[in-house]
Amino acid sequence: MSMKKVPIHIYCRSGRMLGLLLLLAAFFGPRAVFAQADIHFSQFYETSILRNPALTGVFARDYKVGVYYRNQWSSISHPYETKLLSAEGRTQLSEMSNDFFSFGVLGFQDKAGSVDQRITGIYPAVNYNKCMNPETNSYLSVGFTGGHIQYSFDPAKATFNNQFQGGRFDPNLPSLENFPTNQFSFWDLGAGINYNTTLAGNMTVVLGASGYHFTKPKFSYFGVPDLTQNMRFNGNAAMGFDVNEDILAQFQVNYAMQGTYKEIMAGGLVSWQKLTGEYTSFTLSGGAFYRVADAIIPVVRVKYNSMAIGVSYDVNVSSLKPASNMNGGFEITLFHIGDFTDKGMAKKMVCPKF
Repeated sequence: MSMKKVPIHIYCRSGRMLGLLLLLAAFFGPRAVFAQADIHFSQFYETSILRNPALTGVFARDYKVGVYYRNQWSSISHPYETKLLSAEGRTQLSEMSNDFFSFGVLGFQDKAGSVDQRITGIYPAVNYNKCMNPETNSYLSVGFTGGHIQYSFDPAKATFNNQFQGGRFDPNLPSLENFPTNQFSFWDLGAGINYNTTLAGNMTVVLGASGYHFTKPKFSYFGVPDLTQNMRFNGNAAMGFDVNEDILAQFQVNYAMQGTYKEIMAGGLVSWQKLTGEYTSFTLSGGAFYRVADAIIPVVRVKYNSMAIGVSYDVNVSSLKPASNMNGGFEITLFHIGDFTDKGMAKKMVCPKF
């Protein structure tokens, strides 16, 4: 297949290339080199299974169920839309133990571009939390996840050079292209480690590292054996502390590396909370994050009883801002957090204030 038959309409996204770039790689053959990066969210601290499976179930209640929606670059042609569902929980290992077992599952679908490329995945995860020091609430967690991912696109929406005559596109002209398949799938494997502890009485510190795509699955619509998914390595760090009984602050840093692609995100939130009884009944949080060389991301989060909603918006500051008009990605998250029993397990394991 000649290179001049490759589709010329290629759209890019911060952190990853669109499906047509995958087609380019398939057309060019096994020597093609391109960046492959997984989906990501600006509210990254809410996507524990995709970020580090050892963070699964590391929060202050017994379970957490959430939905995510992201719409990115709607001002540039076909926007990226990502939808995600997640559920996490944890259970005490025994009445005599401070150790916990965490579990969860996450599913997502990402749609983008003029050929409607869809990425669909599901990731169940398990995590063992070993108590290292009950006095400082120190836990070492080791988590694993194994998922199934499917890529697909609509070949009827692709355009090729053979369908252009005199500089005009004619959909009635044959493309003269033969797609052996419009989808492929693979199994994935990820693992991570995380440590969290309490310092100086009221400061929580979290450090972790993880990796994904350890099996390096084949990554081609044309079955090219030398094209494989790049491994992704992730590092996470966080710190949370009480300023006083009503105000708390948290800071988060996340580093991701996949092939030639690297992403650094850092920022924080300041929260005002109203306590009613044992748990916080109302919390209002505000802050911002920075994706290095790409976007500034203001965030607002409101929590009332067991429900929490977060809204963020990427303000593009990269070299693409003349085309995007500084528009980026809108993102919204909605969570329900609660306990399996009236007593719950929060008193047994004090987790990060996030």
